[in-house]
Amino acid sequence: MPRPQIKDEKTYRSLRREGTGKEKAARIANSPSSASRKGGKRGTYEDRSKQDLYEQAKQVGIEGRSSMSKDELIKALRNR
Repeated sequence: MPRPQIKDEKTYRSLRREGTGKEKAARIANSPSSASRKGGKRGTYEDRSKQDLYEQAKQVGIEGRSSMSKDELIKALRNR
């Protein structure tokens, strides 16, 4: 049964099957960024500004992001 608070049920179920927690799976499934599903028009993390990386880290809930360098933000985003 679809949950109204989940925007992309298929992604949510896939993430849950892979062992992702409910909260993280919901956050990813509800993410407004669909660049990865549409071919990724943003380029690599290295090509993006630190501020852009910070905003992305904020969207996905990475803690400690305010004190991270650009390289640390990239590593955190890749390992989320």
